[in-house]
Amino acid sequence: QVQLVESGGGLVQAGDSLRLSCAASGRTFSIYAMAWFRQAPGKDRECVAAITGSGDNTFYASSVKGRFTISRDNAKNTVALQMISLKPGDTGVYYCAGTLRRSSWAANAYDSWGQGAPVTVSS
Repeated sequence: QVQLVESGGGLVQAGDSLRLSCAASGRTFSIYAMAWFRQAPGKDRECVAAITGSGDNTFYASSVKGRFTISRDNAKNTVALQMISLKPGDTGVYYCAGTLRRSSWAANAYDSWGQGAPVTVSS
């Protein structure tokens, strides 16, 4: 497993932008497919964006496509989620996750998780 620590959450207004970062430990970060999940109050954890180990392929939930961008820097062992045009519906705790399997939308495919970064978008 890789150890993950998120940063960058906070309280913003609708229409604002926010960037989340996730720092990973370990020397083999590039072999992990990474993803960002979010969990809104009372709802299941959902994958909003995923990226392959090389960074060549990215995947987005329809609800965030065009507004969120996932990226990674394997030299720095980091993965980021740039969020623009935020909506109140984007509110939730955002988790960075990693897996040695192929990129997946399913939370149970990931075995490394960060502690979560809360994001609140006010209207």
